[in-house]
Amino acid sequence: MPLLARSCGGAIAVSYARRRCVRFPHASPAAKSFVSAAGLLHHGRSLATPPEGSRPMTPDRDAHAIDTLPRLEALLGPLSDASVHKELPYVHPAYRAMIAASPFAVLATTGPGGLDASPRGDPAGFVQLLDDKTLLLPERRGNNRADSLRNIVADPRVALLFLIPGVGETLRVNGHARISVAPDLLARFVVNGQPPKCVIVVDVQAVYFQCARAIQRSRLWDAVPPGTPRPVPTPGAILASITQGAFDGAAYDRELPARQQATLY
Repeated sequence: MPLLARSCGGAIAVSYARRRCVRFPHASPAAKSFVSAAGLLHHGRSLATPPEGSRPMTPDRDAHAIDTLPRLEALLGPLSDASVHKELPYVHPAYRAMIAASPFAVLATTGPGGLDASPRGDPAGFVQLLDDKTLLLPERRGNNRADSLRNIVADPRVALLFLIPGVGETLRVNGHARISVAPDLLARFVVNGQPPKCVIVVDVQAVYFQCARAIQRSRLWDAVPPGTPRPVPTPGAILASITQGAFDGAAYDRELPARQQATLY
């Protein structure tokens, strides 16, 4: 079966394993041969068998593996009282304040293809509480991969990590999610006259704050001086590199700011 087909708007890489496709609006004709050769599969997985060296280490290949809970607990030592007391099965008022102050969260989901972590952001307070056991997360416009939504349909288990600018502590939430298009829920998240595509409703099972050490070590909230050079390649440069030049990365980067601004909501 062909892995790449042509369609209006560009080339399409087809994932038969998932019955899905990915559109490459800036793909050149060379993309067809590249994608076929690379074994590209949507969702970040390759149709090609990974080389032996890329397989994860397993306990039988690593004599120093920590592969039992007793060995892990002996390595780490006992839990502190704070680590135990901070976890609750509901959203405490202190945790509610952290959610209200957060403009950015990472949503983790699991599905048949594996695990995914997806960034979510809006003005602070974009995640709302229906009650102290239920969170509401709007699904804004994106690239229509819908990895998280597809995973939730297959497996409702989710986790959220909330970040607050300038604050070292983060907030972790575990629970089960469902996808809703209830009009009253959509109406809560209208921006510029545009409701979200749907709302992710999370039934909370565990909530606790994470200590600030990771933020402190990374100096995540240290101010970046204006004019600081970008330390990583642009999205277009990444795509051009992955496709060995078959993707027009320069055109993608030129059009990206306007396209993103026009499709925020």
